[in-house]
Amino acid sequence: MGSLIRRKMRGAEANKIVLIDAVAEPGAGDTRRVHLFFRGGTVADYLTPVDGLTISEVRSIGGAPWVICEAPGKGDLTAPVAMLFAGKRVEITPAPVERDLFAGKNAFVTIRNGERGEAVIDWLAFHAETQGLSAAVILSRAEPGTNPEFAAKIEKAIRARDISVDVLVIEADSPLGRPDLPPENHPFCTPDAPGKDRMEVPPPDPWRSPLSDVLVYEALRTRFLGDARAVANLDVYDLLTGEGGNVFDSAVGSDTGVVVCAGRHVYPWRGRKKALMHHADHICVQFDNRQLKQRWCVAPAVAGDAATWRLIRIGNVNFAGGSLHPFYRCMALRHHAGSVSKLVPKSSLIEHPPLMEFMGRHFPVTPERMPQMAAPPVDGGRGRVAIVTTMKNEGPFILEWIAYHRAIGVDDFLVYTNDCTDSTDTLLQELQKAGVVEWRENPFKGTGLKPQHAALQAAEEEPLIANAKWAVCMDVDEYINVKVGDGTLDALFAAVPDANMIAMTWRLFGNGDVHGFDPDFIIGQFTRCAPELARKPHQAWGFKTLFQNIGLFKKLGVHRPKGLNPQLWEAINWVNGSGRPLPRDTYRNAWRSTTATYGYDLVQLNHYAVRSAESFLVKRDRGRVNHVDRDQGLAYWFRMNNNAEEETTIIRMIPAARAEFDRLMENPAVAALHHEAVRRHRAKIDELRATEKFSTFYEEITGDRMQRLSRMHTHFGANVFLTGPDCVPEQVVANTPGGEWFFTVERGETQH
Repeated sequence: MGSLIRRKMRGAEANKIVLIDAVAEPGAGDTRRVHLFFRGGTVADYLTPVDGLTISEVRSIGGAPWVICEAPGKGDLTAPVAMLFAGKRVEITPAPVERDLFAGKNAFVTIRNGERGEAVIDWLAFHAETQGLSAAVILSRAEPGTNPEFAAKIEKAIRARDISVDVLVIEADSPLGRPDLPPENHPFCTPDAPGKDRMEVPPPDPWRSPLSDVLVYEALRTRFLGDARAVANLDVYDLLTGEGGNVFDSAVGSDTGVVVCAGRHVYPWRGRKKALMHHADHICVQFDNRQLKQRWCVAPAVAGDAATWRLIRIGNVNFAGGSLHPFYRCMALRHHAGSVSKLVPKSSLIEHPPLMEFMGRHFPVTPERMPQMAAPPVDGGRGRVAIVTTMKNEGPFILEWIAYHRAIGVDDFLVYTNDCTDSTDTLLQELQKAGVVEWRENPFKGTGLKPQHAALQAAEEEPLIANAKWAVCMDVDEYINVKVGDGTLDALFAAVPDANMIAMTWRLFGNGDVHGFDPDFIIGQFTRCAPELARKPHQAWGFKTLFQNIGLFKKLGVHRPKGLNPQLWEAINWVNGSGRPLPRDTYRNAWRSTTATYGYDLVQLNHYAVRSAESFLVKRDRGRVNHVDRDQGLAYWFRMNNNAEEETTIIRMIPAARAEFDRLMENPAVAALHHEAVRRHRAKIDELRATEKFSTFYEEITGDRMQRLSRMHTHFGANVFLTGPDCVPEQVVANTPGGEWFFTVERGETQH
């Protein structure tokens, strides 16, 4: 049967210098060797030994000094020594080394930061049974006097459950955590927690915040563990799986004396209403996050005294590889949030059969299971294709956009509008009467939602969307440009027959130095755009997603469906515009392409964000659909007006789009309202250009400087686009596009 031993650290503090622990061992002759372990940030030069104490060596671990001194009095290791902390005398009573307590044992060293005693007991018993654990040193970081029953509970359980582990609980007498962070169990300190930017974060609490002073591992080695057979550093919510064999034997048998433990975060599906969480409740992993957390096991006699014990690795050891020792990290035991969704996006969680089998084999606890979902249906038919969109004062451009997309194979349009003054509403109402679109008043007012988000939420209940096989959320300045086959959606679907989601990456089309408004086809007027390899500005590689409406996701989103049903993640076959599969880490939140995921071979989304300079005046006056508080000013024009190269692949579809446009114009009411929208657009331009604000703005965006900048985007760093065009010096503007030159600036205030 094991035993329980209690100890305290021997700290001291003066003039903001904090001694964490002091340990003494026999030295040469009649001297003692005294080890002093200080908090990080302490300047060793401010430490002055007195009364016969001398400093023989100073080491630094993570910015914290480890001061090794020689002192007289070998016969009494605990005799006080004295040192000046920045000029103030401090009496230090060192603790004697007690390495004999754990000599030859397989030991854990761990930091307890508020975990329940029951969880610690289960952790000890599990590893005693599966790994031959025989000892554990637990540094309890609780503030002195706040948790007196922890050690007593461990001692009682060791006897009651006959656990053959000798446990030493040592209490810290000073805070060891990050001074700028809240308690570690708060979701803000949880690595995978969503919405950290919206959290109400508690004030800093260094007694309970994530560990800062990793020097404690060397203090514990020096005082207790230096003669152990092997020592593994795991947390009390980590469970070794045993797949790598016995971790202690592996360390002893390795050439360097060190083996690596690799942990995966695991989660419950749901918290228990009336019971405390258990290790065995953790049956889920994130399907899109396989990052491993590193810890270690060391055989001190093999690794040698030069090996440095840190939090996640052993320093000064050339680790040559070898087998990893996997462990599961049970996150709901570390971070107490009441709801799993505060610790991790639940849309990323899936049940993990090896984990479930492991927990069921070792613990008599029945976990809460995920709801089971049937696989989505496989339907070989094409089905209907629907677009949902929002508009405000887009009258002159509506018919071309609808005609084009009808020509390539879109069947249904659901259009939400708000606050229109240019006959957009009445034109759409006539098109609804003709069976061409479904029109709705945007229900955003009074909801607190942005117009586009409110429209998408409402659209989820519409039969037109529910009955569509394929759907996409896109805007009237975006055109699906199918570049394979005959340019239709049927050709695209044939090129990627197994895909159920297609990411269509933007090509940002500029005004091509077209200044005046012309009601002719947008896709024919504007043929200059950003290059395919356009990583900046940030918006250049946004994408919209054409997706099968088969229940993989719970709701519509601006760029892609949202709210993944994680049970169905393996049914996703999401490809980019070149037909290449997207990686699983894009499934939940991605909205823009990267150098690894962009593709334009089969389809791209032509994004005519600015159109002509005159039409942009109206767009600026109208305001933005989501960022309603942001002016579409010079910085926006600079970012979105890309004229680097010619791109005309969509031109081949003009005849088909023109034919469809002409059919729509055969309706006299539709034709009249289209002409009225063009007239009002022209009148609005004239009205705006008559004002000083917009006339000045028009002269600026049509000037030679802005035209030159529109061809230089690939030469600029991201901060240039955030800061705005005024940050670019004239000598840079005078450069010739092309070549290897590059310009950027320091991050400043973002201009919208």
